[in-house]
Amino acid sequence: MRGWLRVGACQTPEFLGDIERALLCIEGFAAQADAQDVDLLLFPECFLQGYLVEEQHVREHALSLDSARFAVVLQRLARIGQTLVFGVIEQADGRYFNTAVVVAQGELVGAYRKTHLVPGEFLFEKGDAFPTFVLRGVRFGINICYDTQFGEAAAPIVTQGARLLLVPAQNMMRHAAALHWKDLHHAIRAERVRETGMWLVSADVTGERDEFRIGWGPTSVISPRAEVVAQVPLMTTGMVVADIR
Repeated sequence: MRGWLRVGACQTPEFLGDIERALLCIEGFAAQADAQDVDLLLFPECFLQGYLVEEQHVREHALSLDSARFAVVLQRLARIGQTLVFGVIEQADGRYFNTAVVVAQGELVGAYRKTHLVPGEFLFEKGDAFPTFVLRGVRFGINICYDTQFGEAAAPIVTQGARLLLVPAQNMMRHAAALHWKDLHHAIRAERVRETGMWLVSADVTGERDEFRIGWGPTSVISPRAEVVAQVPLMTTGMVVADIR
């Protein structure tokens, strides 16, 4: 086991209620990642079904992780060589969660449920666990978007010996809010890095949903010294690759 991990973070368009297009996007990035010997690919928050906290969207598209519908998704991803981390809208026992799954060669390795919900996420329930995972000798955990504003979301991960914090995010916002937050995401995430000493890798959507909402990103890599060492340019789709040692 080589003891270091090559991660690709993917800045993608937003797909709302179109799992087929989301899977095609994963497959496209996986093909690029093959050429760069990437071990793990990170995608945005609620990536599979699209982040839209409206009752019809959530009820129609939420998936149980042990359902036949999700099994079809896993089967589709079985031929991808990289371990995948991507957001899903999860249904479990009549409840809904904003979840990130870890999938390796079509097998569900585990999942993290968002523990800090923004006020608009009233349809979701909070998670209460902070699992970590090991790949290529590197232990990693997950925070989802708004989680990174709270040190108590990252602390349980670093105490398990993690060297890497993965952050699926989704910052498609109204124009004024997007502009306000555009330069704050890195500052907030850098605070978590200073507290924990972990690497932090994030993945976000980009583009415009309608005339009112825009997603700038960012998709980036922050080193244990709290420096942004790589980033996909704002308002472009693409992948940034980093070696976590």
